Amino acid sequence: MRVERAQQALQECGADALLVSSNVNLLYMAGQIINGYVYVPITGQAILFVRRPKGIEGANVSYIRKPEDIPAILAERGVAAPSKLAFEADFMSYSEYTRVAGCFADTELVNGSGILRSLRAVKSEYELDMMRESARKHDMVYAQISEMYHKGMSDVELSAAIESAGRKLGSLGIFRIGGSSMEIFGGSILAGENADAPSPYDFALGGAGMHPSLPIGANGTVLEPEMAIMVDMGSNFTGYMTDMSRVFAVEKITNPLALRAHQVSIDIQNEICKVAKPGVQAKALYELAYSIVEKEGLKEYFMGHNQQAGFMGHGVGIEINELPVLAPRSRDILCKGMAFAMEPKFVIPGVGAVGTENTYIVTEDGLERITHFPQEIQII
Repeated sequence: MRVERAQQALQECGADALLVSSNVNLLYMAGQIINGYVYVPITGQAILFVRRPKGIEGANVSYIRKPEDIPAILAERGVAAPSKLAFEADFMSYSEYTRVAGCFADTELVNGSGILRSLRAVKSEYELDMMRESARKHDMVYAQISEMYHKGMSDVELSAAIESAGRKLGSLGIFRIGGSSMEIFGGSILAGENADAPSPYDFALGGAGMHPSLPIGANGTVLEPEMAIMVDMGSNFTGYMTDMSRVFAVEKITNPLALRAHQVSIDIQNEICKVAKPGVQAKALYELAYSIVEKEGLKEYFMGHNQQAGFMGHGVGIEINELPVLAPRSRDILCKGMAFAMEPKFVIPGVGAVGTENTYIVTEDGLERITHFPQEIQII
């Protein structure tokens, strides 16, 4: 089915073949990670060109030592050389690009990265069930967090305890993120003022991290009363991920601005769920959220304080930042089968980050929320 959808996309863009090379899209098109390529002609069967691992069998599998082997194998299989080849220009290094270009010297090369992003944005029922299963276990991990806390605990210790609980439930460990220079380990815990520390990465919120080599998330802050502890730890139990943020607090949070902002985050999601359905523009959802933020006088704290993010939600699947993007200039339109995380968050000076994040599936009738852990601030 995925090959057929890719072939339809090739017809629409005027290319006659697609060359897949990145790990995440190889997983999507081949069902497993390989060192090599998947070649999708505009008609016929896709071909796996494999360097490693050994032992993959099938009529559509050819082993190669280098990409220069591909044209001869295509000729042996009776597959005509493409006149226009779409490839993953967004992820391929310049040196690999020059080698591929040399293999197809008489072929026009075009960027096919957008084709694959669009294909992956709309999930099959099988994929959505994988996400529902990850969400179910995500909830189970968060339900254990209150029991993990002990006096004097740091955000890093809490992160390690959550990671351990996830692994024991079957988490695959890896938290895949697309995009240039995007990195994170397991997820993010932002305690108190660390939520206001800007990060170079394009995440909703930052955090100083433990070291300049990974400046994101927990930084060793000791968890104390009146401090918002935002837990935004990833869930990947099936290869398909979910995204969920919840706020915990040691004993209490009494700051009225923080409490109100947290409730507004929940209110925003409830209002968006009333209008979101197939055919609705993603930017319209952002605009609705922002209108509520302005009405509530919280613009200064929305999606950060010291540094504010320019989006309020993002697609989720085999990567954590797929389409659609909920942002003011987004051109994405909701379709049945899309899945996205919505995260209207606020950073309140002196308290930290508040608000919730949930993963939703777009259905014919609207949005299905699949992350169900309680959204109220959890007292530990």
